[in-house]
Amino acid sequence: MAAHGGGGSGPVPAGLPPGCVLRPYRGREDHGAMAAVRLGCAERDRLDVRSIVEGVPTAAEIGEDCAELDDPTGNQVLVDHPDGPVGYATVRWWQERDGTRLYLHRGYLLPAHRGRGIGSAMLDWAEGRIRLLVRRHGTARSAVFGANAMASEEDATRLLLDSGYQRVFSLVELELADLRLLPPGEPLPAGIRVGAVEPDLYRAAWRTVVDSYADAAFTKDWTFDRCLATAAPACWRAAWDGEEMVGVALCSVRHRDGALGEVEELSVRAESRRRGVGRALLLDGLRCLRGHGARTARLYTGTANAYRSYDLYESVGFRRRNEYVRYRKPVHI
Repeated sequence: MAAHGGGGSGPVPAGLPPGCVLRPYRGREDHGAMAAVRLGCAERDRLDVRSIVEGVPTAAEIGEDCAELDDPTGNQVLVDHPDGPVGYATVRWWQERDGTRLYLHRGYLLPAHRGRGIGSAMLDWAEGRIRLLVRRHGTARSAVFGANAMASEEDATRLLLDSGYQRVFSLVELELADLRLLPPGEPLPAGIRVGAVEPDLYRAAWRTVVDSYADAAFTKDWTFDRCLATAAPACWRAAWDGEEMVGVALCSVRHRDGALGEVEELSVRAESRRRGVGRALLLDGLRCLRGHGARTARLYTGTANAYRSYDLYESVGFRRRNEYVRYRKPVHI
């Protein structure tokens, strides 16, 4: 490790190729270059530009993401080359339901500059920054390093494994290519009705999702305020057993591409599972998306799913697009 970077962002690794430097994020002037890096990685890493998990963002979308970071200047660096920025890395963190403090870093580097030690330098910067944050936050007992890579990102996967990261779980993104081809609906289970979620029931819908994840590992704390901040409830659907809400399908039409619908959540309370409620909700939500102009739909789910939701999604026509692997490593201070 060498000297400290600007703004107290943590140690800056030595060993970069001649002409390359790591420097702090400078704000709006960097967004176009960051978007160009992401686009430049697309072919080599076989990125899916329509992905709802991690696609190829525009400069404006990168700006929105940066605005949500805690201290974006301190928690992002760019790799400057004489030809311009060739990569960047970001650090963010959150508390999981089991008390784990996850510090996630994510880096992107143009393929022409890989294999020269730059990716390792970005990783070293991120880990150094996280150690500084852990000391600052006083979270050493609960902190872990986190990193993400798609299964198709072979270079990033190799770097993480060589650096001691362990795969802990993965998400699979699925697509239903044509919403006109939905299978017919089936009779609802006795006593179950399905319908729209009106504003006075938004909190009940949120609570249904939260309760359904009560025993799930690796899940963020999700407050009602956070739920509302990103909500697009026009295609939220719920199932009731009598007066009790027992399941929800939170669906939305994505703003960037109005032809793409997303199933953000499909949750059924434990006591109502295995009764066909999930399938009824899913089909109702997909029909609603179609009615709001969506032509295709996407969702993602964990591969290790005890409730076999993957089978449900495939049964209505969803097919696998990509796998997003989550890696972790202990933080040693």
